[in-house]
Amino acid sequence: MKILFITSTRIGDAVLSTGALNYLIQKHKGCEVSVVCGPLPATLFEGFPNIDEIIALKKEKHHKHWFKLWKKVSKTKWDIVVDFRNSLVSRTIFAKKRYIYGKQIDQKKHKVEQASHLIERKLDIPAPKLYFTAEQEQFADELLGSHGKFIAVGPTANWIGKTWESEKFIETIEWLTRDEGPFPDMPVAIFAAPGEEEQAHKVFDALPEDKRIDVIAKGNPGQVAAILNCAEFYLGNDSGLMHIAAACQVPTVGVFGPSYPHLYAPWGIHTAYAQTPETFDELTDFEGYDPKTLDRTLMKSLKTETLFNIIYDFLTEYESHRSSQSSKTA
Repeated sequence: MKILFITSTRIGDAVLSTGALNYLIQKHKGCEVSVVCGPLPATLFEGFPNIDEIIALKKEKHHKHWFKLWKKVSKTKWDIVVDFRNSLVSRTIFAKKRYIYGKQIDQKKHKVEQASHLIERKLDIPAPKLYFTAEQEQFADELLGSHGKFIAVGPTANWIGKTWESEKFIETIEWLTRDEGPFPDMPVAIFAAPGEEEQAHKVFDALPEDKRIDVIAKGNPGQVAAILNCAEFYLGNDSGLMHIAAACQVPTVGVFGPSYPHLYAPWGIHTAYAQTPETFDELTDFEGYDPKTLDRTLMKSLKTETLFNIIYDFLTEYESHRSSQSSKTA
């Protein structure tokens, strides 16, 4: 069986589609899957079983990238085509079954629910899932070195408007790692993508030298995911890193401001999020607002005390759930 899986160019959206991909792979044993995505998230799919090819589709003028993709995949007789991009390609190639994102999907639902409903899974929604290659796991081992347990923090994002202030991240890390905190004296790994180094170093440089791990602009997304897979806890802005952590089943708390949690909150019972008192629409409702020229955070109204309470309640409930599950399987 041959499956063509066309997903996003963005890391976060690509990760949120992996539950659907994993479901199809598990359902159709021995299938051969070709994944089409943007160049940035491509390495996240390298560890998946049954992957025959990863096609990193780079956008070109006049939609030439779609024509190149059509030329590449049109010669194959596909059993299943899944298309989150709603492209003409998936409509004009041979396929026994097509799942094409369109108006039939309730776009008010969470992105994971949308992905599940696209492949006709209304109940028992498959959660995002990542796999890792031996090389990716080796990269993680070498970078982490002798560090044992650690917490991970992503204080940056691809847009300054949804980045919580560095000072508040520092204060939160101090609370997390204090003697009476949830993770006393635990090392902290700071993550950021290339181009976000300056913001990340504001947090990294404030940490004790013997208690910090530098994952700022280190490795490709697949390698970074393998590192996050080793974390005890993740805290960060709404970003692709947050979704990677959640997909790795790491206890994850996202920090939201001008974002839509109903669409992009981290997914799963092992996750939670804190949000500004104002919604996305309220935060951006001011004269002169232009996302392209915005040069400041829009999240100043989110207080550290609010996040402390959310993290404390979340970890308490999460540990209770884990204990309950352990007792059931004992």
